[in-house]
This record gives sequence, structure tokens and C-alpha cells, in this order.
Amino acid sequence: MAAKHLVEKPPFRFYELHAEVCKTLANPLRLQIVDILREGELSVQEIARQTGANLANVSQHLGLMKQNRIVVSRKEGTSIYYRLANPKVLHAFDVMREVLFEQLEKDGALISGFHLHGQ
Repeated sequence: MAAKHLVEKPPFRFYELHAEVCKTLANPLRLQIVDILREGELSVQEIARQTGANLANVSQHLGLMKQNRIVVSRKEGTSIYYRLANPKVLHAFDVMREVLFEQLEKDGALISGFHLHGQ
């Protein structure tokens, strides 16, 4: 008879913290920033340029992302550079994107010409 592995459920506080991370990522611009940072570290100015958002708005979002440990930063001269704090953030991002694409395909609403990274 196989031994049963008992897995202790995390305390409710864990779910609260998990929800905070999810809330941090529940914003289109922040998701775009995560996607942009998949290529590596970038300055705030470059992130703003690539998103098309204004510098102050991008800085505000990056500050929240840093506070919730999605990104880390370093200062070099007058520039601040950001990168993802953990590459597993990209894995979560890509899994959720795959779920979205599967839902869109099921509904027949997939945007033509739009492909996932690596497909």
C-alpha cells in the first residue's frame, strides 16, 4: 500500500500575500512591463519608450512592482535600471497567457497574427 503524503495547508496569511502579488500583476501596463523585462534589465526611460507610457506613470508602476518584489532596481549615475526579481515570474506570466489563448481559441476569438513567445 502506497504511503499517503500529507501536505499541510498554508496559513491564510499566505493566501493574502499571494493575492497581493496577483493584484500587483493585475494591470495591463505592469503585465507589459513584465513582458518587456523578459529580455533583461532596462532603464526606466527605455521601459517608458517601449510601452509608450509617460515616464512618471511607468516609474509609479515600477515602484509598486518593486515594493511587491516583482522587480529589483539598481542606480547607475542618474539612471535607474530594473529587472525581474525572479525568472519564475515569467513562467507564471507565460502560463496565464497560454490559458488566455486557449480560452480565446475555444471561443474562436483568437487575434490573427498574434503568437505566443516560442510558438
